[in-house]
Amino acid sequence: VQLQASGGGLVQAGGSLRLSCVASGRTISGYGFGWFRQVPGKEREFVAGFTRSGATAVYSDSLKGRFTISRDNAENTVYLEINSLKPEDTAAYYCAADGRYWSRPDFYKFVSGYIYWGQGTQVTVSS
Repeated sequence: VQLQASGGGLVQAGGSLRLSCVASGRTISGYGFGWFRQVPGKEREFVAGFTRSGATAVYSDSLKGRFTISRDNAENTVYLEINSLKPEDTAAYYCAADGRYWSRPDFYKFVSGYIYWGQGTQVTVSS
């Protein structure tokens, strides 16, 4: 599976963005997906994800509320909508996918739970 993330950019605090992750090579059905973000010098941080069945959305406990993950199987795309953007949301955002089954939704929060990664899209929030 190849993943292409897009939709990042420069936005003012309080604004919104919708990031897209287009998958190619395989249909997204049967894959768990995750969105992560990373700033230089820090570890990659889980933001939101979908379980392999697509039935359950998983969110970071600390970020829950302003982020919404969704998917369009027909477009083979997973989205991440970010509302009320804050300067601390500034980061490179990565999408990831994996076809393995994890028994607990929390397992989708780990970087090690994903084999396939997109190249990242930069989000910069100005104050």
